[in-house]
Amino acid sequence: MADVRGGDLSRLRQLNSLTAIRELRRAGPLTLSALAERTGLSRPSMKEVTDELMELGWVEEVPPSPGTMGRPARRYRFRADSGYLVGVDIGGHNIRAALSDLDGEILAETRQPVLPDAPIEERLAAIERAVSGCLALSRTSVSDVWTISVGTVGVIDVEGRVIYSAAVPAWRDLDLAGKMREMFPCQVLIENDSRLAAMAETRRGVAKGARDVVFLHVGRRMGAGLIIGGKVHRGFGAAAGEISMLPEARWFDAPEHLNTCPSVPAGTAPEDAAGFTLAAARNGDPAAIAAVQRYVDDLAVGTAAMVLILDPQMVVLGGGFSRSADVLLGPLRERLERTCMRMPDVRASTLGDECVVVGAIDYAVDHLDDQLFTPDKGPLPVTR
Repeated sequence: MADVRGGDLSRLRQLNSLTAIRELRRAGPLTLSALAERTGLSRPSMKEVTDELMELGWVEEVPPSPGTMGRPARRYRFRADSGYLVGVDIGGHNIRAALSDLDGEILAETRQPVLPDAPIEERLAAIERAVSGCLALSRTSVSDVWTISVGTVGVIDVEGRVIYSAAVPAWRDLDLAGKMREMFPCQVLIENDSRLAAMAETRRGVAKGARDVVFLHVGRRMGAGLIIGGKVHRGFGAAAGEISMLPEARWFDAPEHLNTCPSVPAGTAPEDAAGFTLAAARNGDPAAIAAVQRYVDDLAVGTAAMVLILDPQMVVLGGGFSRSADVLLGPLRERLERTCMRMPDVRASTLGDECVVVGAIDYAVDHLDDQLFTPDKGPLPVTR
């Protein structure tokens, strides 16, 4: 518990309350005795803190465990349903949204299709529809949402402005944070989609617990997210991981090997061509296999460069193409073994297309913890 000097009793009570909330979120429900032991407070002091938190709407008493004999001790839990978080994934072809409680448990999800060349206002309208759909499914009002966290394609500066976007050219120079604040009356967070996907994979996916990870966000476009020391690495100007901008890395045009494969039937929609090639390679089609080999050749160049620089514990193949990991992982491992001094563990994402929207929720939870529930930092507003 943080040191409080100068006899500031109101601040001391706030720190005690924040410490209690932190423990309840980590291990609740807890009895008063267990909570007092974890926080270092006396049981009477803990009772005062708990009563105040219940009055504020942060904590509630829970029923005894089934089968409890005699007079059971009271147990308390953090009210994760006292507010809600929304995560949004803005992709070239789809807008995904998810709504969660304050602990990040996802309660509703929706998706809205959108064309890559859609005007800005049409794409923003699709975002609003996706979020509204989550609110309707969960019977929640927008006034109950505390934070909207957005993962978007493109290079994002520290103020939430899109600096560059190959997938959505109209997105360039857009003050996305400002547009989102005009649409929603709550706190708005903006981050690059690949970084949020990498975060999600280390929190809920195949890289859970790994501290140094290169996340390959591969699909109709290419991106990467970096986890260093257990934290998302943004870089000085929030442009870390943009290796596709380097022509020598051969990432920018790599998907064209799959899109232009001779095995793709005439008339196939452009967004379906790569998937057809990967499926054909799985079935042994020689032209498709050759196209996949060329694609992996290019994918391995940028991946090897990041592995040699960062020496990660793990490389995760994520994004839409992770569904074809059975076709891609073997060749990718083989090429990395040729050039990497120490071969990392190479695995496929377990989150698939959900990686960005889940990462957006986790990003909002982290921000909430830092701003509200960290002793010495956060205020403690009334929720009721």
